[in-house]
Amino acid sequence: MFDALLDEDATTLAALIRSGDVSAQEVTQAAIDRMEQRDPQIQAFCTATPQLALQQAAAVDAKRARGESLGTLAGVPLAVKDLICTAGVKTTSGSYAYADFVPDEDDITVERLLAADAVLLGKTTAPEFGYSGVGHNPLFPSPRNPWDLSKTPGGSSAGSGAALAARLCPIALGSDGGGSVRIPAAHCGVFGLKASMGRVPLWPGCRDERYPGVSSWESLEHIGPMTRSVRDSALMMSVMAGPDMRDRHSIPCNDVDWLAALNKPLGGMRIAFSADFGYIAVDPEVRDIVTHAARRFARELGAELDEVDPGIADEGATFAALVAFESDLSGMRNMQAELGSRMSPHLSAMLQHDWRAETFTDANTTRKKLCNQMWRFMQHYDLLLSPTLAVPPFPLNMQGPEIINGRMVRSDHWLSFCFPFNFTGQPAASVPAGFTASGLPIGMQIVGRHLDDGLVLAASAAFERIQPWNHITPVSIGVAHD
Repeated sequence: MFDALLDEDATTLAALIRSGDVSAQEVTQAAIDRMEQRDPQIQAFCTATPQLALQQAAAVDAKRARGESLGTLAGVPLAVKDLICTAGVKTTSGSYAYADFVPDEDDITVERLLAADAVLLGKTTAPEFGYSGVGHNPLFPSPRNPWDLSKTPGGSSAGSGAALAARLCPIALGSDGGGSVRIPAAHCGVFGLKASMGRVPLWPGCRDERYPGVSSWESLEHIGPMTRSVRDSALMMSVMAGPDMRDRHSIPCNDVDWLAALNKPLGGMRIAFSADFGYIAVDPEVRDIVTHAARRFARELGAELDEVDPGIADEGATFAALVAFESDLSGMRNMQAELGSRMSPHLSAMLQHDWRAETFTDANTTRKKLCNQMWRFMQHYDLLLSPTLAVPPFPLNMQGPEIINGRMVRSDHWLSFCFPFNFTGQPAASVPAGFTASGLPIGMQIVGRHLDDGLVLAASAAFERIQPWNHITPVSIGVAHD
C-alpha cells in the first residue's frame, strides 16, 4: 500500500500526509525500502540517509499530532545532488579532495526545503565538481539510466535524474551551470527547470571561497527543481525562490506566483522553434520527435509557430573559457597536485591548460554579444522551443558521442542547446517530448524571455496536459513500459 504511494507526485503525497491519511514515517519507510530494492541496479545515491530521514519524518508526524500546520512539502521524500551542501551529511562533490567533507551548514535551498518539512533521503551522485554532462566520477559507481541500464542518465545532476525516473523519490534538487538540470531531465524522461538567474539563491556553493572546486561557476550556476510533474517543480519553487543576503546575485520573486502560473492562459502566443539552431548536429530521431512535439504544442494551443534559428553560433570554446575563468585555478591546481591520477582526466586537462587573459576577456565579450542577440530575438517571440539535447542517452562512461548524424563533432557538442541560456540567465525547462524506437526518452527545451519564469512554467504545464508522461515507467524498475 505505502509503496504504491511513491508513484504519486509530491503535491498529492503532501496532501495525504497533511490530512493524516498516511504518516510521513510510513511514506519515508516505503521510500527507504524501495531504495534498498531498486538502487543497487540504478546507483543513483552515493550517500543514503535512512536514519536521518526517519527522524525528520517522525518530527513531521509529531508536529501534526500537536495540531501544528505542516509545511508546503509535508513529509515528502527529497533527493539532493552531492554538489549541494547538507549540514551534517557528507557532501563529496564527486572528488577525493572532499571524500570525507561534512558541511556545517545547509545550502539555502536545502535549508528552505527542510524548513517546509521535506525529508532528506540522501545525496545523489554527480561528476567531479559538476564539470561534465554525464555522471561518472572517481569516487562512486556511475549512475545508470533506468530506461536502459547500459546508458547514461546524463549529468551533472545524474543521480537526481536517475532517482526520479526509477521512482525512488518524487522530488530532487539539481544544479545547472551549463544544462545540468535539463540534461538529466531529458535523458531520464522527467521535468527540470532552470529558473532565471538569481531566482533561487546559492550558498555556500559557488560562493564560498574556502572550497576550491565547489566555489566555481558563480555567474553560470543555478539550482533547480527536478520532478516527475510540472506542478511539483512549481511547488518546490514556491519554497526555494526569493532573495538571500548570502547571494549577491539573488533577486526578488514577487512578480511570479509559482503555483498560479500553472493555469495561466496561453492564447495568442508567438513561438519560435529551431531543431538545430542552424549549426548543431542532431540525431534524426531527436529531430523528428521534438519537431512533432513542438508543432503539436503550438497547434493545440492555437499559437503561431515560426521555425526559425535564433542566430546562436557555436560557443563551446566560450563556455569552456567562462567555466575556467570562474574556477579557482590556483586552489584546484594545488588540489590536482595532491590527487594526481585520482582526479577526473577531463578536469585535469582543463586545469593544465595554459589559459590567457585575452581568452577570458574574449569569452566575456562574446557572452555579452549572445545576451544581446537573445533579447533582440525574444522581442519577437514569447517562447523558444528546441531539443534539449542533440542525442538520445548513450553508453555509460563516455563524455559524449563524437559522431552525430554522420558528422564528426567535439565530445561536448551534444550539449549545445543548453549552455547558451546559462550565459543569458534566461529561464529554461526540459519537458519529456517522446521516446525513440528503442524506448529512450527525449526532451524538448522551453526557453522564455528574461525573468518570464511564469510563462515557462505555464507552457510546460500546458504541454504536460497535451502530452502527459508520468504514467510511462521504465522496464528496468520492474514496471512495464506503457
